[in-house]
Amino acid sequence: MPRLLRCYPVSLVVLAPFVLLIVPMAVVNGNPEVGFIVRLVALALLGSAVVETFGLLLGRPTDEWRHPFRPAGARDRSLYVAARLVAVTGIVASLVGAYVGRGTIVAQVSGELPTSPVAAMTALFAGWGAFAFALLVVSHLRGQVSARRLHGWLALLVLAQVVVVAMTAISAPLLGFLSFLGAAGLICGIFRIRYLLVVVAVVFLVWPTVFEYRNAIRADRGVAVSEQVTATDRLRLDLQLAAVAPLDVPADVVRPGLVDYVRYGLVPRALDEERPPISTGQEINQYLGGGATSAYTFLSMGNVYFFHGPLGVVAFYAGWAAVVMALLRMRGGPGPVRLSLLCFVLAGPLLWSSTYPDSSISVIQQTVSAVPVLLLLRATRRRPHRRSSAVSLAGTASTARPVR
Repeated sequence: MPRLLRCYPVSLVVLAPFVLLIVPMAVVNGNPEVGFIVRLVALALLGSAVVETFGLLLGRPTDEWRHPFRPAGARDRSLYVAARLVAVTGIVASLVGAYVGRGTIVAQVSGELPTSPVAAMTALFAGWGAFAFALLVVSHLRGQVSARRLHGWLALLVLAQVVVVAMTAISAPLLGFLSFLGAAGLICGIFRIRYLLVVVAVVFLVWPTVFEYRNAIRADRGVAVSEQVTATDRLRLDLQLAAVAPLDVPADVVRPGLVDYVRYGLVPRALDEERPPISTGQEINQYLGGGATSAYTFLSMGNVYFFHGPLGVVAFYAGWAAVVMALLRMRGGPGPVRLSLLCFVLAGPLLWSSTYPDSSISVIQQTVSAVPVLLLLRATRRRPHRRSSAVSLAGTASTARPVR
């Protein structure tokens, strides 16, 4: 399985949620669109598997993505210091952002973003959970942090997301973050499959309690909660995906254009406070006959199909598979830049619960926010001194016996 994961990472990441949850729920509950769901998954796998199979002709990914290595200058612990700083900053930003109202259920229902400078500042660090994971894993691969400490930091990142759920009354970010950790951890060899299966089972067991607790928080804040929707109903993700089956695609719905990608991806909101928020979920909800105070998505794959049709699904996953293939097959061990980009892709466009095309813009935003840290790491990176290397070579030469 690890070898298959190295060769077909995107295909397995795309397939996993459908095998573990979506398709089984559709079959057990007799969803009439189960055939459509399977065909849609097949289109996505067609795009990713063709690209990944072509990549095998160019060579297999290096094992240094999954095994610790010690490059020159491994004693330099600045990378681990930066990883801890990014992790703490991301945790504090997410907690403070939730406290001032960013990403809460109240803000989602009202359709208004918090306008305080603090909220704008915390938005700059959105996605730093994935960034922290990348830097921590690179630190581990370079021998700067033990596996135990790495897992401790990852547990702290998950705990922060649990607290955010309690503050925002929205559980989707936590489930998305856990999915990202599982996918990225398997690709990098941090987790074993059997342990992840145990975690999946635990999540299923505690989900009803989390669901009831989330609803109680929403009711306390004056948000209407349907008593007819159970915890099991909320797991019927196959219904979300099946809802796009009878629609005419590609749909004529307003979505971000190239200018929006540049504006929202490269310019911080603090410098462009007048721009309206992008919410593809709200646009889809209105297309289906709902209001602007609620959002609806067909999951990431369904959204791609909704906007671009069947060929768009093939092209979308083929394109991102090509990006991942390039990152995994570059020579040398994985550095902070390569692994960070990989994590941003896994936490955005390739995350089954993300909202396309918003998630594609988030990759740009997260990359821009990570650039200062990555540049600082590059500027402070220590290189072996040439003088010491020359002295070492001279000493070796002086003690060597002449060849007679």
